[in-house]
Amino acid sequence: MEHRQVREVMTTKPVTVLSATSLKSLAGILVNLRVDAVPVLSAEGKVLGLITEMDLLKKEELQQDLGISRRPRRSSQRQRLIAAAETAGELMTTHPVTVRPDTPVAEAARLMERHQVGCLPVVDESGKLLGLAGPRELLRVLLRPDAEIKSEVISQVLTGYLGTNPLLVRVEVSDGVVRMSGELERKSMLSSVLPAVRAIDGVIDVEGEFTYAIDDTRLPASR
Repeated sequence: MEHRQVREVMTTKPVTVLSATSLKSLAGILVNLRVDAVPVLSAEGKVLGLITEMDLLKKEELQQDLGISRRPRRSSQRQRLIAAAETAGELMTTHPVTVRPDTPVAEAARLMERHQVGCLPVVDESGKLLGLAGPRELLRVLLRPDAEIKSEVISQVLTGYLGTNPLLVRVEVSDGVVRMSGELERKSMLSSVLPAVRAIDGVIDVEGEFTYAIDDTRLPASR
């Protein structure tokens, strides 16, 4: 079955900055354009790093904690560098987690969860930025029209995957919830149909009541 790829949901013209962009300018970009993160690019358009609003807040926190007006706490070299940062290049996270445009949306979501990151720069094979994918972009698969989901259930699951007659199965989709009933060709299909439908992009849940024409689970009687 086909799955939606990152290229289909990503923001294709994300806001970007250069290494030399001042943190004051960066803060203005994040606030005024209402974005959570921006890629930091080289002059050639390749991704050098990623900087988020939390990075700026962390700098402010460390700057206060390590300031001369307070008793300084013990700190690492990295913390001192963050506190002293003045540009995007000095504050950015280098070597951010990236994805290719043909990455399935579900895989991109797993990467975000595994690495605990809020967005993923989408790059080509040379590392050049093509787009940006965050939670809002990845959630677009849940906005697929019900009619589109129904068509995929019939063509890819019933016909393509199971090879059963779709005219004998009633399929209804409402707000991403798939409800199915009818006759499948073989009993062995009963265990496969719901997981296959659930794997379709945009399906919230699936319910099904089925009969079958042929019991192919019984072993032939030995002679």
